[in-house]
Parts: sequence; C-alpha cells; structure tokens
Amino acid sequence: MVTDFVAGYARLIASCPEDIRVEMHENDDMAEIILYANAADIGKLIGKEGKMIGAIKTVISGCKAKDGKSYRINVEAAE
Repeated sequence: MVTDFVAGYARLIASCPEDIRVEMHENDDMAEIILYANAADIGKLIGKEGKMIGAIKTVISGCKAKDGKSYRINVEAAE
C-alpha cells in the first residue's frame, strides 16, 4: 500500500515516469523505502529545501498509526 502510493505520486512528479521503481526493506519495527528515479528527476522529487520529499514522508507517517511501523524513505538514481 505505501509503496504503491509512493510510486504513483512520484510518477506524477517525474519527467521520466517509466524510470520510477520502489523497493521496501522491512525489519521488525522499521521499513526503508527506496525510490529509484532518473537522475534528472531526483531534484524534483526531493524539492526545494526537501519540501517535496518531506510532504511524502508526512503522508506515509500516517501509516505508522495503523501498523505501528516507522518508515524511512530514500531517493536514489536508477541504474
């Protein structure tokens, strides 16, 4: 659910939506979401002063109330 949201939202922002890929690595109480994007789109996804990625983090932090997991999100260049 969270990965689908992040991928869908990132595709709306990105200039090359076909390069967007999301992976999630889970531990007992923490989940790391890695958002892979075209190098040209990384700046758009992070946003000025990190405001765009901060907004995405705020939305997915609501999932913590539901399942008790903490989420961390990283944006990396697609290979």
